[in-house]
Amino acid sequence: MVPKVFAGQEMVVENESCIMNGNWKKRVHVFGERVRRIPTKACQTTWRVGREDPRRLIHAFKVGLSLTLVSLLYLLEPFYKTIGQSAIWAVMTVVVVLEFTAGATLCKGLNRGLGTLLAGLLAFIVGYVANACGRVSQAIIIGAAVFSIGALATYMRFIPYIKKNYDYGIVIFLLTFNLIAVSSYRVDNVLKIAHERVYTIAIGCAVCLLMSLLVFPNWSGEDLHNSTVYKLEGLAKSIEACVNEYFYGEIEGSGDIKLSEDPIYKGYKAVLDSKSIDETLALHASWEPRHSRYCHRFPWQQYVKVGAVLRQFGYTVVALHGCLRTEIQTPRSVRAMFKDPCIRLAAEVSKVLIELSNSIRNRRHCSPEILSDHLHEALQDLNTAIKSQPRLFLGPKHRHNQASNMFKIAAEQVGHGKTSLSSVKTDSSALLEWKNKRVSTEQTKESERKSLRPQLSKIAITSLEFSEALPFAAFASLLVETVAKLDLVIEEVEELGRLACFKEFIPGDEFVVTCDEPRIDV
Repeated sequence: MVPKVFAGQEMVVENESCIMNGNWKKRVHVFGERVRRIPTKACQTTWRVGREDPRRLIHAFKVGLSLTLVSLLYLLEPFYKTIGQSAIWAVMTVVVVLEFTAGATLCKGLNRGLGTLLAGLLAFIVGYVANACGRVSQAIIIGAAVFSIGALATYMRFIPYIKKNYDYGIVIFLLTFNLIAVSSYRVDNVLKIAHERVYTIAIGCAVCLLMSLLVFPNWSGEDLHNSTVYKLEGLAKSIEACVNEYFYGEIEGSGDIKLSEDPIYKGYKAVLDSKSIDETLALHASWEPRHSRYCHRFPWQQYVKVGAVLRQFGYTVVALHGCLRTEIQTPRSVRAMFKDPCIRLAAEVSKVLIELSNSIRNRRHCSPEILSDHLHEALQDLNTAIKSQPRLFLGPKHRHNQASNMFKIAAEQVGHGKTSLSSVKTDSSALLEWKNKRVSTEQTKESERKSLRPQLSKIAITSLEFSEALPFAAFASLLVETVAKLDLVIEEVEELGRLACFKEFIPGDEFVVTCDEPRIDV
């Protein structure tokens, strides 16, 4: 018996070791395949990033050229003798300041230059006053200045306007002031160090500004302008595609489609994700000099307001898209009764959004007939079609009877667990028996109640016979809501045209230009 047991154990151990070896070989094979695919994936990703926006490749060459130019201060002997080791600050400035758009580079470059200059002047004043006193007094003055200026500058960073526009400049101011002020206690020629540092940082900022403004410049204002046009067109396509899918597509099988691959989702996704991008682009565009090309001052913040209204409009489109993914759907025969007015209304809303996008793209005012009678007629046709079928939106008359039947069934099923006590004995043994029977009866009721809960839920769901047109009523109300919110979009776009001094509308200007996805890097 014992040898057989040991033999069985050895067989089990051998089987387990074989399985472990097989799993290990499989993992090594999978890991090798992944490593082998890394170069191919890297090449594909690199090619895709450059193909999506060729300006990224140009920006990479601009950064490389700028770094080469400022490195000459360190590499060439005449420049190195003049500037010394402080030339490395020019290289660091280019790495930190040079951004993708001209507005972002101007914002960071001017913040860095102004912060360095003010910090150098203030540190020189503090050092001059401290040197006039004794050694101990010099340390006290420097320490008090570092504390007070550091606390004050940090508190100023919490002010919304300063945090929005000059936060980077205050950080550079704090860094430069502390480096120069504290170094002045141990170094005698601190004035020369501050002069060289300010000088090299100014050179780095100048190289960044020249590269951003003169060599294939990328403007934040143009990116903001194009993204607004793209968002309007995306909403127009989403509404039209949503209504067409509702009446022509297979709604029941659409739940298997991935959300990222849904064309309706792609249309409004850029609108929902645009808040931070719009605010950043508007901030950088306000630093750019091109804002005075069409009027005295271009209203970049109005673009942010237009984006906010478009997001509110986009939420309605999201809810409209959600009607295509609900579990309860109106039968196709009922939807066919309202197909024509809904499609016509969606087409008119889409037409208005396309006209708004063309007006912003061409920098002209909207057509006076943007809210034509066709939109109101389509809305009226939908209202008439719904009123012509009042019975579809009423539930069955016997719903109350079914609800009462449901509670009757539940009462009957629960009633089977009831027990009656016909007589009560007076002695202690009878009392104890009665208590035990009561506890067991309550436990039986509780178990029956728990087992009946799924049955009651099932009875309740089957007894609720909703109107067949109720899901369509939600869809139609959201479609009408898009018309109501369309007025707010038109008002903000017209205000943008007024503030930006758009040219007047000419009857021959209503042509449609397709707009690809804008190339935006923030």
